[in-house]
Amino acid sequence: MDVPLWTLDTNVIVSGLLSPDGPPGRLVDAALARQLRFALDDRIVREYRSVLARPKFGFKSADLALFFGILAHQQHLAVAPSEGLSAAEAADTKFLEVAAAIESRVLVTGNTKHYPRSGRGHVRVLTPAEALVELATVLGSPRG
Repeated sequence: MDVPLWTLDTNVIVSGLLSPDGPPGRLVDAALARQLRFALDDRIVREYRSVLARPKFGFKSADLALFFGILAHQQHLAVAPSEGLSAAEAADTKFLEVAAAIESRVLVTGNTKHYPRSGRGHVRVLTPAEALVELATVLGSPRG
């Protein structure tokens, strides 16, 4: 089975850890089950760590350690800035750059408005619900 390799925006990770039963949570579960791999670089890992450590989310350190443990088994890339790619907020462009560097060219985000079509290049931007449907299709099993 080919395991899909996608880039996940930080908001998908946060939502997935806060609400494990929704589409973002199912995507995080898929990564834990090795049915999905994340493409990331050092900038994305830093953002994940910084955002998830915010007290307002109330994540337990043991849960964060488990999540960060799976990052060691993901696809880490060294990505140079790409011309023609731009997010609504410059800090989000890194997600497009990493997604553009992988074969699938998929970025999953809960904030599609942050990634206007004009700045996406060949990157496909999916919502978590759309990604979950596509994941089920790729894996060949029904998921609801």
